Amino acid sequence: MQHHFNKVTDYDTISKLFFDGMTLLFGGFGGVGTPPSIIDCLIDTGVKDVHLIGNDAGFPWIGIGKFISLGRAESLVASHIGSNPMAGDLMNQGKLKVEFSPQGILVERIRSGGVGLNGFLTEIGKGTQLAYDKPLINIGDKTFLYEAPIIGDVAIVYAKKADTFGNLIFDKTARNTNPYVAMASKVTIVEAEEIVEMGELNPEEIIVPGIYVKHIVASKEKGYNWKWKWEMQDK
Repeated sequence: MQHHFNKVTDYDTISKLFFDGMTLLFGGFGGVGTPPSIIDCLIDTGVKDVHLIGNDAGFPWIGIGKFISLGRAESLVASHIGSNPMAGDLMNQGKLKVEFSPQGILVERIRSGGVGLNGFLTEIGKGTQLAYDKPLINIGDKTFLYEAPIIGDVAIVYAKKADTFGNLIFDKTARNTNPYVAMASKVTIVEAEEIVEMGELNPEEIIVPGIYVKHIVASKEKGYNWKWKWEMQDK
């Protein structure tokens, strides 16, 4: 049995947390910061009709793009999909519903879900196709778009280092949206390059407190070389 303060588990355990039709939040920017081994696990489960929410569609061979390219996502909320031609093809064929959200707005929607806010008002996107029939709110002589908070069934996060309780440290820009995603789901699963005992991390370096984390798995691609992946894709 998993100890309350030791959240380290295996891929067979987390595979049972994925289900058809779930809303899945994922960290990452162009695949950097998206957990590679969890993505492979997700693919192996065979789940489908998944509602994805994250910064972008990755690349066809990198990050969440590997899953999207299989045609098993029902919808995607993202700031762009241009790096993944497969996502664009699926969208144009009507096989993937895509909602575009300005990057800052998307992150704030996720953060709102994580901290318990009921959404926020903005003028960004008002009067454009990005309004998506969202409610309009009048305050004084101004009209605002209402942006609803985002909450996922499952979030997947990639960390440089985790302790067994789930306190997390990230590797520079691979941090990107991971801290917000970690807060905003019912179940947060972390893939960590390195796992240490609780108390070994410097408290001043911790970015995500373990209270948000439910499960931790060790990355199967320790020392994951993002540069190599990008070079391979260019070829």
